[in-house]
Amino acid sequence: MTTTLKQFINDNLPKLEEQLYSLVENIKAPSQLKESMLYSLKAGGKRVRPLFVLAVCNMFHNNQKEAYTVGAVVEMIHTYSLIHDDLPSMDNDDMRRGKPTNHVIYGDALATLAGDALNTLSFGILTRMENITPEKRIELINLLSVAAGAEGMVGGQVLDMDGEKRTLSLPELENVHVNKTGALLRFSIESGAVLSDATMEERFALVEYAHHIGLAFQIQDDILDIVGTTEELGKTAGKDVESHKSTYPALLTLEGAKQKLEEHYQFAIAALGKIDKNTIILQEFAQYIVKRHN
Repeated sequence: MTTTLKQFINDNLPKLEEQLYSLVENIKAPSQLKESMLYSLKAGGKRVRPLFVLAVCNMFHNNQKEAYTVGAVVEMIHTYSLIHDDLPSMDNDDMRRGKPTNHVIYGDALATLAGDALNTLSFGILTRMENITPEKRIELINLLSVAAGAEGMVGGQVLDMDGEKRTLSLPELENVHVNKTGALLRFSIESGAVLSDATMEERFALVEYAHHIGLAFQIQDDILDIVGTTEELGKTAGKDVESHKSTYPALLTLEGAKQKLEEHYQFAIAALGKIDKNTIILQEFAQYIVKRHN
């Protein structure tokens, strides 16, 4: 990780996590439900999605508090999706971020409800952001509902499960991941543009960047499932191979997947070249995504 990106994360992560935890700690809800929600939120993670919100706002010199709130919201959605993904009825994982998964600690029913609660809470938080215009609030809610729902992340998960029954073509696999992984990353980046009053040209370039970063993120995940260890990943390594899942290395070979990863990285950097702003943090984020080890 480069010095500039590391400093950006060190400066912003404590404020982001303080906002994230306080938004849950201050709700009126049964104690065991809040405990289950906070267990997964506090289990760690790279916080890539909320940091992307902040990075885009930073590029526009927009340091408003609302960026931390939107970042917290997107992390709630991401965490809810992980809780549900890990359930026995879905991916049936016992470990996440190096810790027992939510349902292992709290049981399937409470884990499911904790995910539900994080999902619904996130939309309520957006409605209560009084320091931005109602128009921006509505736009953020609409973008998130598309990214996180049937047209995005949830739809992508369905396509992913359907793909376990057969070998997907490369376009089909990309469609899975543009939705399952990429849609929420796109929201993170596009929401920063909304908060910062980006021009349509800047916004189109950021959406293009997000598209390629989302695919690069998933390709690197597929590669790490083969070359990484359970200790490094914080989750079970080799599970994709064991389940004969369609992945980029399975379709393209490991070397072919690495070439495809580099291709999407270069496209992402080229998209940033269309923006007349200092994009160094977003460039370094792209580099981090393709070189990460977990």
